[in-house]
Amino acid sequence: MARSVIVVDRLSDWRWNQEGLNIQTVDAFIAEKRTPNKRPLRVINLCRRYKYLSAGYYCSLLSESRGDLPMPTMVDIIDLDKRGSYAYAVPDLERILHATMKRLASPPTTGFVLHVFFGRPDDARFRRLAAEVFDAFRYPILEIQIVRDKRWRIQAIHPLGINKINADLETVFEDALRTYVRVPASQRKSRPSALYELAVLFDPNERLAPSDEVALKRLAKAGADQRVEVEFITAKDIQRIPEFDALFIRETTALNHHTFRFSRKAEVEGIPVIDDPRSILRCTNKVYLSEALKAANVPTPRTELLNRSTFNDKRLAEIEAMMGYPVVLKIPDGAFSRGVEKAENREEFLRHAEGLFERSRVILAQEYMYTPYDWRIGLIGGEPLFACQYFMSRAHWQIYRHVDSQKSVSGAWETMPIDAAPPVVVETARRAAALIGDGLYGVDLKETEAGVFVIEVNDNPNIDGGVEDKVLKGALYERVIQEFTRRIDKARSG
Repeated sequence: MARSVIVVDRLSDWRWNQEGLNIQTVDAFIAEKRTPNKRPLRVINLCRRYKYLSAGYYCSLLSESRGDLPMPTMVDIIDLDKRGSYAYAVPDLERILHATMKRLASPPTTGFVLHVFFGRPDDARFRRLAAEVFDAFRYPILEIQIVRDKRWRIQAIHPLGINKINADLETVFEDALRTYVRVPASQRKSRPSALYELAVLFDPNERLAPSDEVALKRLAKAGADQRVEVEFITAKDIQRIPEFDALFIRETTALNHHTFRFSRKAEVEGIPVIDDPRSILRCTNKVYLSEALKAANVPTPRTELLNRSTFNDKRLAEIEAMMGYPVVLKIPDGAFSRGVEKAENREEFLRHAEGLFERSRVILAQEYMYTPYDWRIGLIGGEPLFACQYFMSRAHWQIYRHVDSQKSVSGAWETMPIDAAPPVVVETARRAAALIGDGLYGVDLKETEAGVFVIEVNDNPNIDGGVEDKVLKGALYERVIQEFTRRIDKARSG
């Protein structure tokens, strides 16, 4: 985590113990001269006001211009300047408010004010609401005015100056701040020998998770061996991201999903994350991927975009003439063979297309290539990590056969050393992954008599115990940990 500085209008505004904290006046902060490429500061802006051209405004403005990580950011300041700027967030927050009120045995009977300090409320009953407000508006101190007329509603959300903290809230504020900046270290739950803290996001109830329990335990062991404390977190822990030095997402990603919000939050907080938001965006949408591979002349099966509004008999005839049958139809953001259909004839094409168009305005038609197995080349930081052959599920044309909503059957697999895989397969995978970024990717390819073709690039590839790690064993997880420590050190060095 970046080192922190707390900025106040005047030193007399700080009424708490300063031990372990770096307190600075806004005048000193504004006048400070720092050399370029120095490690960025996490600037906690506790000025009295954030209005346009105020001291708080300039504190965040100069912080961003220097490459620091301010709280609040300029975007946050603009968002809370007027109610019209943040009205978009109120309906979702009010839904959380209503759900909380229904669960309370003794809910409030009149309107009240809720204070939120670094995502922590002064009334523990509203923890979820406070966390969501802090997630949307990253102010150190917020005041939420809640009223009741015909129903409970949020009347206003205001940033609060440090000088407005009442005496009865001083302890709550200090505890929340020290937890956020991780001071004092002696009170934190961590191994004394750990140099880094890595958060691993996972869902213990996910049926087709990217890593099984065995793999996660091996990852934690590899971390401990390299003085990296690995802590497993879940969707409810998004407000804790700033506590860690890096984030590893081991849950199936999607754009309209908390995994993407976790990735974005890590990026905003300035900590390394695998996979980063751009990788998720580029990999989860097959339209982007198809166009990027085509533009870079990376061989792929012939693929055509079909637009629901312009799809007609003429367009269908063009696809038939180009690809023949069978044809594979896909929605852009399918995963684990979901949202993928094979059409053997025109009737099936139209039926499958109709169903997929109900889920997405644009779908893809792709040339069908049969191979008994798909190659999966895993890469991290641009370097090959593992090579697997995934065989088609028995009596099925895909690796995964979904029996019903709760059961899936996969085919056999074989893992081999990277240098035992065909060089053209590995090199083609490397080229495809480079179009996405330098995160952790699994490139799926088909090897045919006509050559090697990229099917897709996965931003969150499976790493399961005894499968992808069969060859490297613990060394695979060591490589992953080493990539994170390299990124953390790079971020710290500026």
